[in-house]
Amino acid sequence: MSSELDSYNQRVIERFHANGGVVEPGLDLLLLHQIGARSGRERTTRLAYWRVDDTSVAVLASNRGAPKHPDWYHNLVANPDAKTEIGTQTFLARARVATPNERSKLLPRIAEQTPSVSGALNRTSREIQLVILDLRTDDRRLAAR
Repeated sequence: MSSELDSYNQRVIERFHANGGVVEPGLDLLLLHQIGARSGRERTTRLAYWRVDDTSVAVLASNRGAPKHPDWYHNLVANPDAKTEIGTQTFLARARVATPNERSKLLPRIAEQTPSVSGALNRTSREIQLVILDLRTDDRRLAAR
């Protein structure tokens, strides 16, 4: 099963690169390159994202409503500096868990825009973490999409 999932993820990443960051129209995906908390090796994860402002995006550690946080979340907690590909742009990113104020403002908007988020929130009793990726480059801003 793991090799099937790895193969699927690799095909999605290839499609992301071949199509300028578009995998499926209407679905905003980014590629998050993070360092494994235990392995120390680079991992690449595809994630839906939502714009926070011109220099940051949010990702949700929903793990599809599973009872535990996804591995990438643990990786970012241990190693918050990451690289993020959005569209054709690559950004250095610093990850942080959203403050309670940010969470209360962003999560309802995200759930409204993306119905599957509401389902994930309702499938688990754990607090699903909202992670903010603060993007850094040579003073470039996140291009409008």
